Amino acid sequence: MTFRPPYSPSLFRRKERASGASVVAIDNKIEQAMDLVKNHLMYAVREEVEVLKEQIKDLVEKNSQLERENSLLRTLASPEQLEKFQARLPPETPEKQPVTPKDASPHASGSAV
Repeated sequence: MTFRPPYSPSLFRRKERASGASVVAIDNKIEQAMDLVKNHLMYAVREEVEVLKEQIKDLVEKNSQLERENSLLRTLASPEQLEKFQARLPPETPEKQPVTPKDASPHASGSAV
């Protein structure tokens, strides 16, 4: 969606002479133009924030679904299957913990990896 600012081209016309009154008029036009730019930017930022909020909502839902699937798969997998799977994964980062057969028990709690 494109935003068309409601300004008049007369805002940007130059005056022949710069008398005291015309300087004030020019200053007023500059201020009006700056306000229009500010309003346009605020509108664009609000629009982008709404898009990002939707993306975050979708990602949170997807993450929740994947965590449930991961938990179910860990519950159904045998310790041997988990060990084979773990052996195929790249080295873990320090914040993640490796999967052990003990973690696969139905009573294990915590977030899915």
